[in-house]
Amino acid sequence: MNQLYFKINLNKYGELRQKEVKERRSFQTTAIVFLVLTAVIYGVVLYYNGKMANKVENRRQLLNDIKQEIKSYQENDQYLSTNDLNNIAEISTDRIFWSKKLVALSEKTSDKIAITNFSYKSDVLSIFGITRLDKDQKEFDLINEFIENLKNNTQISSDFGEIMFVKSMRDFEKDVEILRFQIDCRHETGKTTSKRRRS
Repeated sequence: MNQLYFKINLNKYGELRQKEVKERRSFQTTAIVFLVLTAVIYGVVLYYNGKMANKVENRRQLLNDIKQEIKSYQENDQYLSTNDLNNIAEISTDRIFWSKKLVALSEKTSDKIAITNFSYKSDVLSIFGITRLDKDQKEFDLINEFIENLKNNTQISSDFGEIMFVKSMRDFEKDVEILRFQIDCRHETGKTTSKRRRS
């Protein structure tokens, strides 16, 4: 007669309990990660939304300020007369853009000439410089060539119609004979304005 054997797992309840605990912990971890990510995303959205709202408010305030300023100009009784406009035009046409002039002056100054200083007074630009005297060259040839270069440069001659030699003086510096000279460039004020009025 065959005997029947039954195998009983006495640890089955313990294994089910451990599995349930693992699944619960996994669910809790997933839920916590999900909540944290949701909170971070929500915080980022609120941050950028706040920045965008501030930008919109700043633009709205700027627009209101511009409208108020325009309204104040419209309500102002003061206005620009014809004489005021003519004065503004004269100022704009008689301006001298010194940066361009100085660049042009440096380009037209040869290596044999050194500019020591400038002076602008009563519409006259005075250029003071020195040059070394060379026995093989006449003392005024270099200065005359320099003056001609200034006259031929439109960036300089456009505002200074008269460029002329004023004076010179021989001197010695460290046993070297040099020539100190002065050149005046006269600014013709109102030249452009008068042409415009005559035309």
